[in-house]
Amino acid sequence: MSETLSTATDNTSNSGPSGITGASILLDKVTKHYPGQDSPAVDGLTLEIPAGKIVMLVGPSGCGKTTTLKMINRLIEPTEGRIVLDDDDVTDINGDNLRRRIGYVIQAGGLFPHMSVATNIGIVPKMLGWSKEKIAARVDELLELVSLDPAQYRDRFPKELSGGQQQRVGVARALAADPPVLLMDEPFGAVDPITRQRLQDELLNIQAELQKTIVCVTHDFDEAVKLGDWIAIFTDGAQLVQYDTPERILANPANEFVENFIGSGAGLKQLTLTRVNEVDLAEAVVANSGDLASDVLSRLDDARHDHAVIVDQKNRPIQWLTRRQLTRIDRVSDDRDAKLPVVGDRATLNDALDTMLVSSAGAALVTGKRDTFLGVINVETVMDAIGRAHTHARSAHSSGRPVGVNTGTLQAVESQGGTVDDDDPSLSAAGSGQ
Repeated sequence: MSETLSTATDNTSNSGPSGITGASILLDKVTKHYPGQDSPAVDGLTLEIPAGKIVMLVGPSGCGKTTTLKMINRLIEPTEGRIVLDDDDVTDINGDNLRRRIGYVIQAGGLFPHMSVATNIGIVPKMLGWSKEKIAARVDELLELVSLDPAQYRDRFPKELSGGQQQRVGVARALAADPPVLLMDEPFGAVDPITRQRLQDELLNIQAELQKTIVCVTHDFDEAVKLGDWIAIFTDGAQLVQYDTPERILANPANEFVENFIGSGAGLKQLTLTRVNEVDLAEAVVANSGDLASDVLSRLDDARHDHAVIVDQKNRPIQWLTRRQLTRIDRVSDDRDAKLPVVGDRATLNDALDTMLVSSAGAALVTGKRDTFLGVINVETVMDAIGRAHTHARSAHSSGRPVGVNTGTLQAVESQGGTVDDDDPSLSAAGSGQ
């Protein structure tokens, strides 16, 4: 197994030459045995998590996913084995110091109700001795990152926020001291489907910008496919059944257990493998608040369009007006439509279709970094992409390989004189008893 790991010099992450600020994680024969239980909750798990990637832990209830997650930051102490963060064995690090190096996000954000948003976010930097000025600047920076206006939200309390807003603040708090690793335990399980989709998109946008190492527990396989660079599928005792990319798991499930876990909708799940940023977007007529409605209508005539996208000063969409709506006003207002059909550019085609179903325009607005407007995606574009995705899936099925991750896989590679690819953790992970 390759154990060539980069070195962290302090408690904040350092961007490498590729822009990755995350740290690699190695779980080496990790076991957790609770007193009074016949079988261990985690049984000899070996798993290598690459720096800068999102790894999703999935499996049936009680299989050891959350226990595995909590052992990484020693909220739960392992009974046996090693956990290595970059070059550091975490069992040699003071628990409190370790947890300041690792961000942790749970359902509903886990915010302290008696503290303001700014105070919640600034807890760890304050513990680390940052100045008030530096903490204040970091709070505003992170609120911008999670698409919350600092002036509007920094002084609010958790009870004044929606569930989705609380979760965004929870992510901001976890990132406050710029940790290389972010652990997430069912982070979006307590919000409605529309909010969940937008939070997932936000996480993907943040990850594209920061390239942290993210380990996330979920019971939702669709979420794992959407978010994960790699998916680890567990059975009881955190035994690894398959550890691979979403594409290869869907095309080549390792065994019947994985097939059953994926479910009968595996073909439909292929829609989650194509992102909105992989298809061509349609252009739109864009206007600003304060523009004369007559001028916008004239531009619609020239472009032969029926809708105009209204953006704010930061180029974020706030309205999508029809010709009829424009004929009823003199100037475009700065009102914000909370029900805009919006998807992030890293959203899946499945998400885009869901959003279009509730859009009177039969299309959706696409946003990118910091919610800036990029273009429009319509049904025709998605249907064309679906056809290409199915062709790609058939090709992958005929040429790909099933990857059942176990000790035998690793031994087979090594016995033939081969080396494990550092970028392919599926060839450097093992679970005992497989």
